[in-house]
Amino acid sequence: MTVYGKTVMITGASRGIGEATARLFASEGANVVLLARGQDAIAEIAGEIGANALAAPCDVSRYSEVVAAVTAANDAFGPVDVLINNAGAIEPVAHIGAADPEAWGHVIDINLKGVFYGIRAVLPSMVERGGGTILNISSGAAYGPVEAWSHYCSSKAGALMLTRATDKEYRDKGIRSLGLSPGTVATEMQREIKKSGINPVSQMEWSDHIPPEWPAKALLWMCTAASDEYLGQDVMLRDDGVRAQLGLTA
Repeated sequence: MTVYGKTVMITGASRGIGEATARLFASEGANVVLLARGQDAIAEIAGEIGANALAAPCDVSRYSEVVAAVTAANDAFGPVDVLINNAGAIEPVAHIGAADPEAWGHVIDINLKGVFYGIRAVLPSMVERGGGTILNISSGAAYGPVEAWSHYCSSKAGALMLTRATDKEYRDKGIRSLGLSPGTVATEMQREIKKSGINPVSQMEWSDHIPPEWPAKALLWMCTAASDEYLGQDVMLRDDGVRAQLGLTA
């Protein structure tokens, strides 16, 4: 699938992977809908992109706001063809015994329930039209525990299961469901991790992280049939074979 003329909705689009993805997809002719809580940031990015971009302020932990954003996308450009569930949070980093229950739960609300809300909001229209692509940002944290990241690991493991469940239930209805595990990316989240000083990830140098443009390029490729072997799975951007296929080198 070429994304030219398609409606692409991206959560967490105010910075990092989401911003880079919005800019890349727009440059390929897609109509991009930028979702984030940071209204000013997405408005500025959408303004820079131009007429094929819409800023839709949204807290993905609230289903009603996600539905409203989908409606805004439909009114501006037509039904959503591609959903990219990118919004994520990791703060506060804490050991289980010291974690604030409300703050722990809020990460689940964003990273897991927010992914479900996005899928739930776009699926009926996609199924009715006979197709659509849903891309969820995963993580190596979905596959094993990381110290002080119990909320993040649990939410990403759950998001991976949503990728798999969506594929199992809707592949035969034309829905393409995939995840992207990008590895460590040079974004604001990595600055938050660095400040925590907990676990080996916080000890990594900034130069060890890949630029957000790499995951953006992977997400664009994941909208094509070339990635169909990964349906219902995560694409691992740490994999040298995947990087070579995308023309990405350090």
